[in-house]
This record gives sequence, C-alpha cells and structure tokens, in this order.
Amino acid sequence: MVIHVVNLPQIIIDAKVRGYCTLPYPGHPRGCPMFGRRPECPPEAPMFDEYFDMTQRFRAVVCEFDLAGHAARMKAKHPHWTQRQCCNPLYWQGSVRSQLKKTCESIRVTDEIYTLIPEAMGVDVIATMKPVGIDIVFPAYDPVRKVAIVGRTLP
Repeated sequence: MVIHVVNLPQIIIDAKVRGYCTLPYPGHPRGCPMFGRRPECPPEAPMFDEYFDMTQRFRAVVCEFDLAGHAARMKAKHPHWTQRQCCNPLYWQGSVRSQLKKTCESIRVTDEIYTLIPEAMGVDVIATMKPVGIDIVFPAYDPVRKVAIVGRTLP
C-alpha cells in the first residue's frame, strides 16, 4: 500500500454521485447493500457542504492498493478461485480503510474532521482528484485508489 496526502484546490460536489451507490454490480442487482442502512451512507449521509466548512483548506488522503498483486497471491493460495473471487473486496478493503483512517487521524489537527466515504456525501472524487494529478478510474482495477478527505467542520 502506498499513501499520499495532497492539498486540494477545490472539492467538486454533485448530488448525483450519491446515486452511484444504487448501480447494479455482480451479485448486487440493486447496488451496494449498505445503501440506506448506515448513517455514513446515502441517503442518510449529509451533503459534504452541509457538514464541512467550504471556505477552509482540504487535504486528500489517497491509499493506492496493488489489487493485481493481491489477486496473484490469492490465486496462488486458492488455485481453484476465479479472478473475481481473488479480487473480492471482502479480502482487502478492510485493511485499506483501516490504513486510511489511521492516516487521517495522524494528520488532522484538533478542529478537523474527515470522511472515508466522500462520494456518499456527494463529492465527485474523480473530478476532485484530477487537478492534483491523481486519476481515479471506475471500475477500479490496478492500482485501486481509495480517497478520504480531511477538512474543518462548519462552525
């Protein structure tokens, strides 16, 4: 895993991003099973600009995960598995989120907060990261880039 911390010139907010959580993907015809079930997920999650002070600086914590390497290790360990099984987020996403959270905690100052799921708050992560030279592609394969955003809460 490689971690980058970058200053963001602006945050691009687009409410339609929250709807991406309902797009079907293999095994989940109605989208993410957490949609509407957790407070940090849409539609319960507040919009980013309703929670963060947009006049203050923002930093992104970007975790790059070598999914191809992980899949190769899983295939060696489980030769009968399909590529989809070898790439299953169940086996890697928790450690990436844990590393993101740990890094956010270590860089934030007293009155700063962070979100590990900015897209749930309507942040267009792809457009937000592009000006700082970090390409986020969807669907992600290699490397997978997970983004958290650190900033100040509204007064």
